[in-house]
Amino acid sequence: MPTRGDQMDVETLGLAPALVPYAEGWAIQRRVHDDVVADRRADTLLLLEHEAVYTAGTRTRPADLPSDGSPVIPVDRGGRITWHGPGQLVGYPVLRLPEPVDVVQYVRGLELALIAALGRHGVAGRQVAGRSGVWVAGPRGEDKVAAIGVRVEKGVTMHGFAINCDNTLDGFAAIVPCGIADAGVTTISRVLGRGVSPADIHDTVVSEVSRRFDRTAVAA
Repeated sequence: MPTRGDQMDVETLGLAPALVPYAEGWAIQRRVHDDVVADRRADTLLLLEHEAVYTAGTRTRPADLPSDGSPVIPVDRGGRITWHGPGQLVGYPVLRLPEPVDVVQYVRGLELALIAALGRHGVAGRQVAGRSGVWVAGPRGEDKVAAIGVRVEKGVTMHGFAINCDNTLDGFAAIVPCGIADAGVTTISRVLGRGVSPADIHDTVVSEVSRRFDRTAVAA
């Protein structure tokens, strides 16, 4: 196991067609988190596509749950319910935050990194005051194109972000995504009018997340 250094490691656990079951990805993330906490490895960004699944954060309410009775996996991240599945690039940055730990600043940093990455693909993402994630202009005012939900344990981050690339939006139809009923959800492919897969944006996301969080401050 490598010792912890200043440069962020990147591990791609699986992209389509090699989808990663949520439980498997969660187990890997926990092991990596334990190693970063113990200084046995460097800060690490895990990237993958999950099999279709609903996960419910600690603020999920009964009214948020799937109207069709689909199973939901409770998780210890912040936020409410969301959907993961094929066509969505999920990232789990496992990073030691500087003291004093500022979770809000970390989330804002993730948003800016993803906005920069999407901008390199022609998507004008933005932040929305009072809401996490990355947003684009849509028919309802604001559509979410990337969701963020995190947890910090022992000074090290878990969970992370999910960027809608070319996934179906059907999974969001049965829930109130992230508990937000007055906004929509979209994908990069819908915004641009052409197919853009997780593999297409993978390297750009690595570059921009590394640029913001790599301790060497050197872009990939």
